[in-house]
Amino acid sequence: MTKKSMGIHHITAIVGHPQENVDFYAGVLGLRLVKKTVNFDDPGTYHLYFGNGNGAPGTIITFFTWANARQGTIGDGQVGVTSYVVPVGAMTFWENRLEKFKIAFSRSNRFGETYVSFDDPHGLRIEIVEREDGVKNEWMVGEITADVAIKGFGGATLLSTQPEKTAHLLEQVMGLEKIGEEGEYIRFRSTADIGNVVDLKTTSSGRAQMGVGTVHHIAWRAEDDADQLDWKSLVEENGYGVTPVKDRNYFNAIYFREHGNILFEIATDAPGFAHDESVETMGENLMLPTQYEHSREQLESSLIPFEVREID
Repeated sequence: MTKKSMGIHHITAIVGHPQENVDFYAGVLGLRLVKKTVNFDDPGTYHLYFGNGNGAPGTIITFFTWANARQGTIGDGQVGVTSYVVPVGAMTFWENRLEKFKIAFSRSNRFGETYVSFDDPHGLRIEIVEREDGVKNEWMVGEITADVAIKGFGGATLLSTQPEKTAHLLEQVMGLEKIGEEGEYIRFRSTADIGNVVDLKTTSSGRAQMGVGTVHHIAWRAEDDADQLDWKSLVEENGYGVTPVKDRNYFNAIYFREHGNILFEIATDAPGFAHDESVETMGENLMLPTQYEHSREQLESSLIPFEVREID
């Protein structure tokens, strides 16, 4: 019997100045900064996590912030668009909010749903869609109430160098259900109620170049360590090279590059973001893994300072 993925755990992207990043995702979009840490593979760089008030899987977008780094190009072999889901009836609020902050947006329709699309300050492509699924986000920011707040991911649009092989992986290996085709898109759905809809573009979007304004990888959910090891075996049995398990402090992770050149991760739901600070204080302090704690003074003096601030 085919295993069935619960859907998206998190999406990680590359951006520029951290203050611009925080102002947009915490200030404009109203997400909570749930973790302020460093890139475990490059500790001189922040790794910032934003999500709902509880930092639940399926709501988390993370960023490597490289100020003054080269601008990237969105293209084949990447996540092209990150979709956020809001409560039904909230779209007018979000259109007005984007206008308030002078953020250009456009409207489009796909699979019977209306999307509002815009770019973040560093060029990442974002969409908002209304859906009933998903619990309300009780994290309050400015004029954003639970009745309109972003609940988490609606899903993502994948740009593949080999769409047929990516489609096979999603459906036959990861157990997502193919629920429709429309124009140049195939739609898949996972078993979760959020972060559950993936659109695969079947035509080329051109050559990608990693840099600011591009997604680095997309992570899928594993329930726990045992489930993750089951996924590791399954993916390897289907001909993909998978990394050893890596301890990312807030989850364990394995990585593989699928045949369409998109970097996939499978991450455990546990232990979550409140195991090294309380739920009430998540995101307030710089949290370091054990291996970098001895360098705290040096890192704190070299990392670009920023603050989560009220911008309404």
